[in-house]
Amino acid sequence: MKSGMLAAEAAFGVLQDGSNMESYWEKLKKSWVWEELRKARNYRPAFDYGLIPGLAISALEHYILRGRAPVTLRHGKPDHEAMDPAKLHSPIQYSKPDGVLSFDVPTSLYRSNTNHEHDQPPHLHLRDPTIPELVNMPEYAGPETRYCPARVYEYVPDEKGQLKLHINAQNCLHCKACDIKDPKQNIEWTVPEGGGGPGYSVM
Repeated sequence: MKSGMLAAEAAFGVLQDGSNMESYWEKLKKSWVWEELRKARNYRPAFDYGLIPGLAISALEHYILRGRAPVTLRHGKPDHEAMDPAKLHSPIQYSKPDGVLSFDVPTSLYRSNTNHEHDQPPHLHLRDPTIPELVNMPEYAGPETRYCPARVYEYVPDEKGQLKLHINAQNCLHCKACDIKDPKQNIEWTVPEGGGGPGYSVM
């Protein structure tokens, strides 16, 4: 992706001439990526006001102002603070994948070209290994199993029948949803061993 190429160029410059990574931000702000992000900056925060206002503001932004709005809307709080306890909501029953528009996880992982060596050091760590069982499962019904699109996180029963969090790091798509969304910020995403992960097309 373009932003990844810019980061690589900036990192190469650091190695070559001792410059700093500030050059990455300079390159990014001068690229079409920055302009595209700026035009879309108000879409998601607009929905904090509700569905209808969100649609109206997004339409105004997209079709009329085209990213030139004089204000930038802000999110009220970080994603991990926006998660409600499970008791406030009813579980969503999703239909089974139809193989046309929706697919099961193994098929999606295969198509992502995810390729981690099974013996490489895990790049996902728990700051406190007791939080999933003591907080996330009882209070939030194990959100790790839902905000991860690749089924990296699974609760499996141990020999006593108690549910324990199991991490399938080799499935990771590097989306960092877990790092952002975990309600107690207990998951630490680190850079995986080079050359693995999903296959991205270079733009």
